Amino acid sequence: MLKKISNIGDCGITCDFGEEVNKKTNKEVIKLFNFIKESVNSKKIKGILNYTPSYNKLIINFELGQIKSKEIIEFIKGSDFSKTILSEKNKIVEIPICYDEEFALDIKRLEERTKLNFKEIIKEHLNTNFFVYMIGFVPGQPFLGDLNNNLHHDRLDTPRVKINKGSVGIVEKFCTIYTFESPGGWNIIGKTPLDLFNINKKNTSLLTPGDTVRFKSISKKNLLSFKNE
Repeated sequence: MLKKISNIGDCGITCDFGEEVNKKTNKEVIKLFNFIKESVNSKKIKGILNYTPSYNKLIINFELGQIKSKEIIEFIKGSDFSKTILSEKNKIVEIPICYDEEFALDIKRLEERTKLNFKEIIKEHLNTNFFVYMIGFVPGQPFLGDLNNNLHHDRLDTPRVKINKGSVGIVEKFCTIYTFESPGGWNIIGKTPLDLFNINKKNTSLLTPGDTVRFKSISKKNLLSFKNE
């Protein structure tokens, strides 16, 4: 349920669905996202530049010369977007991952903090059906939930300056895959050779919010010989 709408700067508003992070809340965000997308495509509303969903919020950016925030807020409040039908074509995507210690940079730290051994951590990770909450931070990077409580752990005290592309990390109830080399403070447990983002493809991002991800363990040999199509 939409809790409040507020301005962020001159050309943006945030639609806030509360503080909870779960599938139910996220689906409400995606309903509003789809509703705005349909409204823009059918020209029921003008001046919208971008609309970006997160776990529990939707950010809408607009062209100030074409529309005012008050008009967008009134449009949303006057619409019943809760009846928007979500796509039933969400994918189940299997992602290969190599858990060799060379790529599992924080496995010792996780063993100490979770009181689970390496094999138990891998088993928990492989047995989780991950829900794609959102795509962002860098292009194509997915934020996946929900890990079992026994794998929950905080970010690194000091983030790394560089995390290699393909690194798979966990923090609290979430899992992510670094689609580009970038800084980061997630606990790294493995690496995938799969390209999740390709600017040369029609659908640049392999994953979309609402998809399901399962990981499949592969050897280092298979990692190094993997060919992206």
